[in-house]
Amino acid sequence: MDPSKIGAVGYCFGGAVVLNMARTGADLAGVAGFHASLGLNTPAPAPGAVKAKVLVLNGADDPFVKAEQYATFKKEMDTAKADYKIIEYPGAVHAFTNPEATELGKKFNLPLRYDPKVDKEAKAEASKFFAGVFGKK
Repeated sequence: MDPSKIGAVGYCFGGAVVLNMARTGADLAGVAGFHASLGLNTPAPAPGAVKAKVLVLNGADDPFVKAEQYATFKKEMDTAKADYKIIEYPGAVHAFTNPEATELGKKFNLPLRYDPKVDKEAKAEASKFFAGVFGKK
């Protein structure tokens, strides 16, 4: 196994996990978090600590991730000199990749909604990201 070819993908809580892995300097080439909390429950990374390239793919209207959390995350990634990208999809809320999200949101009165268009766009963005991380065209 080539350690330079290891990445991680996470959704929701799993997205926070992979972002935390990057923040703590895990030996990963890249991480992508879909509708992820931003992993702010770990200490801010020191400059040079984040080895992985980082991609965050979130709904712009996800009430679970606040604007001030994005500001903190960006400041910490900039201070750490991390290679990161955040994409916020307008109109999308939490769990936009889960085809069962809309029904679950109704059942439990939560702001969850599947968005097939955003799901496709985000997955294509992650594919492009990992192709770049791993040097594939």
